Amino acid sequence: MAQRHTLFKDRARYWFDSTLARGAAALVGWMALLCLAVVVPASAVVVWTDPDAPASLRDRLAEVWHLTGETLRLGGATGTPLRALTSVLLALVTLLYVSTLVGLITTALTERLNALRRGRSTVLEQGHAVVLGWSEQVFTVVSELVAANANQRRAAVVVLADRDKTVMEEALSTKVGSFGRTRLICRSGPTTDPAVLPLTSPATAGVVLILPHDEPDADAEVVKTLLALRAALVGEGTRPPVVAALRDDRYRLAARLAAGPGGVVLESDTITARLIVQAARRPGISLVHQELLDFAGDEFYLITEPALIGRPFGDALLSYSTSSVVGLVRGDSPLLNPPPETPIVPDDLLVVVSHDDDTVWLDDCEELAEEAAMASGPATPARAERVLLLGWNRRAPLMVDQLRRRARPGSVVDVVAEPGEATISQVSDADECGGTGLSLTLRHGDITRPETLRRLDVHSYDSVIVLGRDPAPGQPTDEPDNRTLVTLLLLRQLEETTGRELPVVTELTDDRNRALAPISPGADVIISGKLIGLLMTQISQNRHLAAVFEELFSADGTGVRLRPATDYVLPGSDTAFATVVAAARRRGECAIGYRSRALAQTGSGGVRINPPKGERRRWTAEDEVIVIGKD
Repeated sequence: MAQRHTLFKDRARYWFDSTLARGAAALVGWMALLCLAVVVPASAVVVWTDPDAPASLRDRLAEVWHLTGETLRLGGATGTPLRALTSVLLALVTLLYVSTLVGLITTALTERLNALRRGRSTVLEQGHAVVLGWSEQVFTVVSELVAANANQRRAAVVVLADRDKTVMEEALSTKVGSFGRTRLICRSGPTTDPAVLPLTSPATAGVVLILPHDEPDADAEVVKTLLALRAALVGEGTRPPVVAALRDDRYRLAARLAAGPGGVVLESDTITARLIVQAARRPGISLVHQELLDFAGDEFYLITEPALIGRPFGDALLSYSTSSVVGLVRGDSPLLNPPPETPIVPDDLLVVVSHDDDTVWLDDCEELAEEAAMASGPATPARAERVLLLGWNRRAPLMVDQLRRRARPGSVVDVVAEPGEATISQVSDADECGGTGLSLTLRHGDITRPETLRRLDVHSYDSVIVLGRDPAPGQPTDEPDNRTLVTLLLLRQLEETTGRELPVVTELTDDRNRALAPISPGADVIISGKLIGLLMTQISQNRHLAAVFEELFSADGTGVRLRPATDYVLPGSDTAFATVVAAARRRGECAIGYRSRALAQTGSGGVRINPPKGERRRWTAEDEVIVIGKD
């Protein structure tokens, strides 16, 4: 019996499934039968339990039919069979019309919502910032654009990348946090397609920033995006300023041609290599660059000052109490740290470091400088240096080239890397301009193993540079940081064992790993993507600053330097910062701040940018002065 029951159950289910497979008509039929099976008995119960129900069976059945028709919206008309069937037919037509209309409206709304979720609608904004591409730099760029737009009533940032719109919005919201008054708009699509770029309305944008992604063909993608942007803007009356970043110098000319005369193309690898070498020579310089490039503190501005026309540039250095003058822009050419006797002519723009453009006002501070507190001896001479390079990547040859340019006779660079990372031929190519006083050697070893580091006399080096590998195709972008963090942990153990601090400069790819790095708060950590993102954002707000930054970060130009404070003021003297500015002026430099060794363990690393000229402090032999000058 049980077997027969099971067989009947299976056959019934099979017959039911086969019926449903016939299509929508069968489904509607089953739904109608199910509704009738529930509504008709329920209606009968309602009628039979009604004390006012008709007495005759015929009238009660008519009442049941009428109640069933009202419940199922079938009309429920009583009378002859033809009248009842016609009523049902009209009700079904009405139901079909209403259901179809509701379905069409629902489908249209669903398609519209899906289109919005896919980010395929055109942005209608004016003066907005357009960010093309997706990489770790996008979080820095968007965050800094939000900070720059903090005092704007209506500002928008549009991000276009070949990613899901919702995923991009969630990632930016998580890492950037509050957007303040700035509206973030994400659109999905390839940045190299001229038909997709109009979604961002680039013709009405205030600036377009193009980010390289993290794959090996990143530079080719940037060039293609620049060409696509040019094609998308054909026929438009205006072209927005363009700021793009490349990794490889080989693509620079092509990118500049594609960007047009108003475009700015940055070489991220070259700039990163220069900053790492500067930090290796003067620990703490990366903290200065961070302060100057982000919008949270003081940054560069270009101003006009009619009151100073005809006067020498040296007079301008002490003409502002809350701003630091560092140079001139004459025409399209920056003159950073020009000779003090250089006259300021009409149409010259002063390059100043200030908290904001409305905090630059004239205030003569010459009387604050104290002649008796100024140092009069010669500057501290440069000496031979010993640098330990742990690891090897595509930027390592650029760093070796930078070290060689200003190497004193007897300088040494020792490279430690695994055989697969650096070969003798690679190191030899980096040292092809030998004979400049720099000795370059290669040692094979795994820098994540304690025995490798113990065999090195790390404390005999003036600086230790830790580099991560280049990420392999398909590898997570933060994978090189994992090895770097292990190496830093081993170096930290050596510091604790010997009780001596190591001058370590670390290159990381992900800014989130900075908090994990086992280093002192004042140590130099170069987040390559973040620095380039900061630089791109600064230029996007003022395109004329591009030439200023190009000079600051050039190999042989005028840049940010850290000098011993004893070159400017007598150790132990209690004097105002104006005295330091006056002493730097005598040496042909522009002082913009200082670094206090006593405060090196704080979050700022002891760096103080653009202090008021009247700020007094006691200067020690361990302090350093931040200047704009040449080596």
